Amino acid sequence: MSLSVLTLNIWNNERPWAERSQRIRDWIERLNPDLIGFQEVLLGDELDQLDELTSGFGYHTDYVPAIRLPDRPQFEFGNAVASRWPIEAREALSLPDRDDWEKRSALTVAIAAPFGRVSFGCTHLHWRFHHGHVREQQVVALADQTLRLAPAGGFPPIVVGDFNAEPESDEIRFMKGMHSIDGHSVAFVDAWAMAGDCSLPGEAGEGITWSNRNAYAQREFEPRRRIDYIFAGLPRRDGLGLIEECRVVCDDAAEGVWPSDHFGVYAELRSEPIGASR
Repeated sequence: MSLSVLTLNIWNNERPWAERSQRIRDWIERLNPDLIGFQEVLLGDELDQLDELTSGFGYHTDYVPAIRLPDRPQFEFGNAVASRWPIEAREALSLPDRDDWEKRSALTVAIAAPFGRVSFGCTHLHWRFHHGHVREQQVVALADQTLRLAPAGGFPPIVVGDFNAEPESDEIRFMKGMHSIDGHSVAFVDAWAMAGDCSLPGEAGEGITWSNRNAYAQREFEPRRRIDYIFAGLPRRDGLGLIEECRVVCDDAAEGVWPSDHFGVYAELRSEPIGASR
């Protein structure tokens, strides 16, 4: 028995949104994840992207805005979660920023899963290459929020999103317990590093989520890299929360339409102790 998780930056409503949204829905139907974290979700002016993507699937949903887009003030831009099971509690957080127009947020929810309460967070960090100092402040706040809603001794907390940082960066090393920031340290497991299939050829074996194979990403003239993550707290000693599978998804084109400019990440975590009866 497993808990399945998907994260995807949906690239707001960049064209062709109608076709892209259907591609994302097709992937959701294919994967049938228990939990989903979406980034760059727009809400307002007769547009509700969270509803468009999840309608008919039976998910419980929540949303937190980060900003109103300067060029499209009719829309809120933020993060969203979808859960197969009821959401019992939620905590929205405005992340540290540079005191300019660009704001980021995080949303952590407590989910009433049949195997216990699950703390599930979703975020989208500052994107510019030289904003590592901001992302460092953001991951400290994000980790604190996620851990505060996690049940003591229960299912390991999960946090997903577009971190806009590569695995070697200090902000990602902080999340993995390999670096401290201002006296703070935590330890989450990087799902891809734990269970990704590195034997696959090319980018598929590297966990790349920003790829110049993707025609939408190619327009930005940026290097390919792994910047989208599923993190989970250390599994319990009985195996609960162990990451058993992880792969890159939402990574194909149909008739020239990709789901987003990012690829998604999908993981499965063990939701019962090892040796439990099936």
